[in-house]
Amino acid sequence: MAGKCDLCDKRTTFGRNIRHKHSGRWKRKAPRTPRTFKPNVHRHKVTVDGKTQRLNVCTACLRTMMKRLAA
Repeated sequence: MAGKCDLCDKRTTFGRNIRHKHSGRWKRKAPRTPRTFKPNVHRHKVTVDGKTQRLNVCTACLRTMMKRLAA
């Protein structure tokens, strides 16, 4: 899957993992390593301007679309 939502432009973001296991006393900081947070993206058929298209849509947008269709 693509790492980007076509509707809300949610993308892969970066952060840090903290390992709380280290040798020695707590005088030193715990080691940190880079990591990624990927959006939960699905390929879904969406009607845009009367035409059906397959878009990469995150689950937050899917949930919002289902709520709007039900109302």
